[in-house]
Amino acid sequence: MSERESRAKGGPGTVSSAGAPETRGIAAALPQEALEIAAGYAFGGPALDLGALLWDGRCLPDAQVRVPLPMLNRHGLVAGATGTGKTKTLQLIAEQLSAQGVPVFLADIKGDLSGVAAPGQANDKVRSRAAEVHQEWAATGFPAEFYALGGIGHGIPVRATVTSFGPVLLSKVLRLNQTQEQSLGLIFHYADTKGLELVDLKDLRAVVAFLTSDEGKGELRNIGGLSTATAGVILRSLTAFEAQGMADFFGEPEFDTSEFLRTAPDGRGVVSVLELAAVQDRPQLFSTFLMWLLADLFHDLPEVGDADKPKLVFFFDEAHLLFDDASKAFLDSIAQTVRLIRSKGVGVFFVTQTPKDVPADVLGQLGNRIQHALRAFTPDDQRALKATVKTFPNSAYDLEELLTGLGTGEAVVTVLSEKGAPTPVAATRLRAPESLMGPVEAGALERAVTASALYGRYAQAVDRESAYERLQTSRGAKGPDEMREATAAGERRGRQQEREEQQEQPSVVEQVVGSGMFKSLARSLGSQIGREITRSVFGTARRRR
Repeated sequence: MSERESRAKGGPGTVSSAGAPETRGIAAALPQEALEIAAGYAFGGPALDLGALLWDGRCLPDAQVRVPLPMLNRHGLVAGATGTGKTKTLQLIAEQLSAQGVPVFLADIKGDLSGVAAPGQANDKVRSRAAEVHQEWAATGFPAEFYALGGIGHGIPVRATVTSFGPVLLSKVLRLNQTQEQSLGLIFHYADTKGLELVDLKDLRAVVAFLTSDEGKGELRNIGGLSTATAGVILRSLTAFEAQGMADFFGEPEFDTSEFLRTAPDGRGVVSVLELAAVQDRPQLFSTFLMWLLADLFHDLPEVGDADKPKLVFFFDEAHLLFDDASKAFLDSIAQTVRLIRSKGVGVFFVTQTPKDVPADVLGQLGNRIQHALRAFTPDDQRALKATVKTFPNSAYDLEELLTGLGTGEAVVTVLSEKGAPTPVAATRLRAPESLMGPVEAGALERAVTASALYGRYAQAVDRESAYERLQTSRGAKGPDEMREATAAGERRGRQQEREEQQEQPSVVEQVVGSGMFKSLARSLGSQIGREITRSVFGTARRRR
C-alpha cells in the first residue's frame, strides 16, 4: 500500500490490540516515554501528517506525528522565532488540507507563499528530509487564487465598503480612542437608519461633515449628539489615513468572503493566498483587515456543529499586530468570534513568534500547537521562553532546553486527539512541502491572476451613488471643492472645541451607547429604508446577497 493510499485509510501509526502503536524497526525498541508519545498520535481516522518523532537526538520515522482532520476547526497556533520554518509549516498544512478537499486561506506577509500553486523542486535537502521522516515526496502544485488588498500588489483586489467594515474595526485602523470609537458608532447608526450607504471614505467624511454642520447638527440630538471636537478628530484621522494611500482598500465591488470556501473541479480545496508584502509597512491596516475577513465569514456562515472536516482553515499571520494596543472590548470581541466560529466549520490558526503574543482568552481556545525554536539571547527572550513552556502540558522533555535547540523545520507539537483531549508533547522533524518553497515567477503569477474567473468580477473599482452623492444633492448640489471646504470647516471647529470637551465627552457618550434606548435603536436599524443592516460583535455588517 502506498503512503497516499495509507492516508486515505487512516495512515500509519494504527493502534495494536496491546494499545501501543504498530511500529517497524527501531520503534519497537523505543523507551517507554517515547512509546507513550507515539501512541498518542495513533489516530484511526483521516489526519494530516506533520512529521516524525524526535527522541534523545534521534529521528524515529516509524513514530509519525499527526493531527486529526476533524480537529482542525478547533483552532491552533504556529509560533517560533524568525527563520525557524513557520512559513514552510503553513505551506505543509495547507497542501494536505487542500488534498483532503478543505479550502485554505493564507496571509502571505513576505510574498513567498505563491509557490503553493507550483510543483516543488527536488534537491538533496528535500530528498534527505523525506527519507528521514519516511515521506513519499512528490512534486505537486495545488489549486490557488491570489488576492491583494485594494489591488496593491499581485492579486485580485480585495475591498470592503466602509459600511460593512464597521465602526469598531475602522476605529482601530484610525487609532481612535474609546470615546471617539463610540462617537463613530453613532455616526454609523445614523447612516444605517437614513439609508446613507458608506461605500468609501469620502462617504464617511461627508456624513461627519453634515452632522456637525448647522443643517445636520440636530440629527443626533435625541441620542446624545456628536461633539464637534470629536468629529474634528475623526475627520483629521480620515484625512491622514487617505494621505497615506489607504483609500483604495475601501470601495466596491466589495469582496465576497464566500469565495474562500471553494473547491477545485478535482475536489481539492482552493488555497486563497492574500499577498500582503506590498502593504507590510501598514501593519495596523492589514491585521485589522484580516479580522474583517474573519468576522465577515462568521457573520454569514450557518451553524454546522462538529463536522468530518472543516469548511475552511484560516491562517492569521503576524497575529500580534492585531492584539497590540487593542482595547479590552476589542480583545473580548476577538475571543468571542474565535470561540463561536468553530461551530461554523472554520478553523483559525494564529501565526506569531511566541504564545505570549496572544491574549490568554484566545490562547486557551487554540488546541493545536506547533512551536518552532525560540531564542534566549536576552533577559526578555528568557522570560518569553519560560512563559512559552508554561503554556504546554506536562512533558517528558526538558522543554526549555529543547525549544532553544530545535533546528529549522523542527517543532514541538501537541494537538487535540479524535476525542478532543490534548496529545502528549512531541518534538517533531517536520515533512517537506511538495509545492515550490518560494514565490512563483512574477509573470506567471500575473497570468494566474488575470486568468482567474474572479478577476473580471473584482478588478475594476466602481463608484456608484452613495452617501456623498446623496448629501451633495440634498444640500444643493455642492461641488467637490465646497464639500472639501465643509469638511475643513468641521475640522477647524473641532480643533477649537476639542480641548474644552475632552474631559466631558466620555461620560456623555458612554452613557448614550450603554443605554437601553441606544440598544433598542440598534436593533431596529434600517426600518426607514425597508431593509435591515445587522452588525456583529465587531460592528461589521453584510447586506444579504
